[in-house]
Amino acid sequence: MPQTDALPPSAPPSPQADMPRARRNVVVLVLAQAVLGAQMPMIFTVGGLAGQGLAPNACLATLPISSIILGNALASTRLAAFMERHGRRRGFVLATGSGALGAALAALGLWTGTFWLFLLGGLFTGVYMSAQGFYRFAATDAAPKAFQPKAISYVMAGGLLAAVIGPQLVKLTAEAMVIPFLATYLAAIALNLAGPLLFAFLDAPRPAARAADAPRGRPLRAILAQPEVRVAMICGMVSYALMNLVMTSTPLAVVGCGFPRSSAADIVSTHVLAMYIPSFFTGHLIARFGAKPIVAIGLAILAGAGVVSMSGVALGNFFVALALLGVGWNFGFIGATAMLTAAQRPEERARLQGLNDRIVFGGVFLASLSSGGLMNCAGGSVIAGWHAVNLAMIPFLALAGAALIWLWLRPAEAAAAR
Repeated sequence: MPQTDALPPSAPPSPQADMPRARRNVVVLVLAQAVLGAQMPMIFTVGGLAGQGLAPNACLATLPISSIILGNALASTRLAAFMERHGRRRGFVLATGSGALGAALAALGLWTGTFWLFLLGGLFTGVYMSAQGFYRFAATDAAPKAFQPKAISYVMAGGLLAAVIGPQLVKLTAEAMVIPFLATYLAAIALNLAGPLLFAFLDAPRPAARAADAPRGRPLRAILAQPEVRVAMICGMVSYALMNLVMTSTPLAVVGCGFPRSSAADIVSTHVLAMYIPSFFTGHLIARFGAKPIVAIGLAILAGAGVVSMSGVALGNFFVALALLGVGWNFGFIGATAMLTAAQRPEERARLQGLNDRIVFGGVFLASLSSGGLMNCAGGSVIAGWHAVNLAMIPFLALAGAALIWLWLRPAEAAAAR
């Protein structure tokens, strides 16, 4: 799954920035996003289904997905610090090793029927997921300023390829062995083993060291006193957490309603494509209309996804709902990221975005943790559980919507007070 834009960004381009070097790095990172990144839709498609077969209680079926999110949250700042000291290449190779280890532990957990081992594999997979979020930032490290937006877009396009490759691999591997999904995790190991070969061609400089007299920025308490920052964090967390809440339960609901696993893979592929494709024009919409309207549209689209889900469990409902869920996430989360960026000073960027990461992924972790419980334990049938998952969106959408409306009305209130 795509990673947050709120990760610490790369340093400004080095004096040695040049187009041949930048183009080569982009090619490497596009391939990494397409090939290595394919493991994320694979694992998010089968993780809950495999967990349902291993978990001692059906309410814990999506705990393997939660372990991935937890691993991501725990690794992001540490991996950023490692790459700052040792460079992007070593950090990415380390992460692919962790991804291979995670897939191997998950495969061993399936082979032995050991749920806790399967969960441990998810933690290591989360380290890889954290690294994937740095690919598009790494594409700008050696790029001239004018080429940086294109470099990011090209790397995002690699995510579109991953959205197709991953689910197709699930179709080929899910039932290829006697133990369901074992071959899927073995395929994930193979994908990660391509990492060191790919990153051998990466030529990304280390971030520039901070000067001793560089500005340190305001205390976090002063930054958080800004209404724009608080509302951006709320909207970003809600957009990402609700997307994860519904997406995590979708394969369980699709298979539980009698559709084949291949249909679940196709639906996840549609969802991931819907998450990535709008990124090519979301920034232009934000530049033209502002971040707040785009966030509001994103929240409305997320609500629309819930309405479509609640209106029936035909295959078409799942496809449309998950496509809307992807677009809603894109508008809501990227818009919230733009709001956060506009409210910060350059010297505050790493601290504020690190805090935002912890808040966002804390919400995502709780959402994925509760998803299986709502799906399998909140009703007497698959349909009742699926409805419970979608109904759970309502209070959080109301929270984010109310916060956004409050922020919108504040200038009018301030003007009236003057």
